[in-house]
Amino acid sequence: MIIEYEKEYLKELYENGKCKSKKYRFDAAIIKKYQKRIDTLIAATRIEDLFVFNSLNFEALQGRADYFSIRIDYHYRLEFKTRTEGTEIILTICIVTDITNHYQ
Repeated sequence: MIIEYEKEYLKELYENGKCKSKKYRFDAAIIKKYQKRIDTLIAATRIEDLFVFNSLNFEALQGRADYFSIRIDYHYRLEFKTRTEGTEIILTICIVTDITNHYQ
């Protein structure tokens, strides 16, 4: 999938392992897992490829059409939405929206 970032700090975390804003500081282990999850999204050719990974705990978010989430770890989830482009070759573009604390 092609990855787009809705917020700049998400791109900085993936590319640099840190971001300029002090508001978005995460533990190094969380950042590594986040980078691993983005790599998983990049490797997937379509959204259905994520269904086979039970550890991701893939789920559609209720009340928000085309929004999904996968588990980063037990406390954090990666939220994203998808859109498809193309007629013959379906291209899925994943737009990463946020890292959320699952239990807050």
